[in-house]
Order: sequence, then structure tokens, then C-alpha cells
Amino acid sequence: MPDHPDFAQELLHISRQELIEIQEQLGNAHPTPWQLEDGMNSVAGCFICFPKGHEGKGSTGDLCWAAVAMIKNGLLTAVEVIRGAVSAPYEPGLLALREGPFLKRVVQLLPEMPDVLLVNATGRDHPRRAGLTVHLGAALSIPTVGITRNPLIAEGALPSDERGANSPLRIGDQTVGCWLRTKRGVPPLAIHAGWRTTPETATMVVMAVTGRWRTPEPLRQARSAARLARTMEPDS
Repeated sequence: MPDHPDFAQELLHISRQELIEIQEQLGNAHPTPWQLEDGMNSVAGCFICFPKGHEGKGSTGDLCWAAVAMIKNGLLTAVEVIRGAVSAPYEPGLLALREGPFLKRVVQLLPEMPDVLLVNATGRDHPRRAGLTVHLGAALSIPTVGITRNPLIAEGALPSDERGANSPLRIGDQTVGCWLRTKRGVPPLAIHAGWRTTPETATMVVMAVTGRWRTPEPLRQARSAARLARTMEPDS
């Protein structure tokens, strides 16, 4: 199977059943692994938010604000934001229907594609091993890493309270990500292997772009941009 399968390119106008079929194919795909040695000069993060009170739930037609921020050679070089209305309700495991089209579109507004993309979604931690982080990477043809507060279905013990400490997240005997402590004294983040990334590579990417804050800088900047755009909307 090629690294960037044609069946994963489309994130618009697909049905629930079509998405499930694509996820099954992506979950069984074995693209060439990406390594930090391949070059990581630029890292972008993308984030989508909804009107307050709609996070973790929501209906068709909800307004959304999707943002992307890129850090290149340690500097913030690009931020893009778009606004729109989603065409699907919230359903765990099927976020590509609700969020995928907007995240794909906003990333494509960057002046150049990043070496790797951080996504606020799960990756291989998914019933079909193909969460939004995996699908978005395949659709954009770039390596991806997922970052969430909690795993979806994977399980694992928490790591020690030291920066950089990590412990595996598993589904059965398969390691699909890890808990990662990016800052002492705060809860760890769930780090997800995505498109062309392993749990080990994903962890190294996150630590490389995380500074004083718990959240990696590209994703933190994208989250701030999306939420700022939301504040400009009346009654949001």
C-alpha cells in the first residue's frame, strides 16, 4: 500500500459508513515510518473549538473555529483560522466527519506543509486503529501525532511526576501511544501514534516542542487562535 492512499484523501461529503470503511483500511495500512532524523525544522498544531458548552458533544450545524499554527526553527511563522458550520453531530470515533474537513482546509492555508502535524485527537487509540489524527495525516500526506487529555479506549498506568516521564497506553497487547508528563505537578497528556509515527517518535516530537507550558507550543498557539476567534463571534 502506498504511503498516502488515495482512499483517505477525501474528507468532504462522505457518509458515516464510508468513513468507517476508510478507517478500517487505514487501520490496516503500513506506511513507511517517519523518523526525526528525516528532518523536523517545522512543526504545526491544529485545533478546533465550538461554542462554549458544546465541547465533547454537539449537533449538525454547530459553528466551529479551526486554527493552525506553525513553529519553524523555533519561531512562530504562521497562524491561520477559519470559521464554519459542521455537517455532522459529535460521535466518538467518527470525529473526521465533524472536524476533519475544517482541519484539513485550515492546514492547507499554511504557506508550506510542516514536517509533522500535531492534532488534538486520537490516532491508533481507536476501535479501528484510525482516529482523526491518522486520517488527517493520510489526507494531507504528512506525519501526524495526536495529543489529548485522556485516551479513547487504550489503558495504562500513569508515569511518575517528572518531566519527560512516560508510560505505555495499550489496547490488548498493542502499544498505541503513551502517557507523557510534559510538566511536573500537572496531569500527563495522552500522546497518540498517528500517520507514519510510532509512540516513541510521537513522544520525542512532543517533548521537542514543549516549553514551560503543559501543551506543546504549536498546539497551544493554535488553540489560543481558535478560541480568540470564537470570542469575536456574538453569542458564542
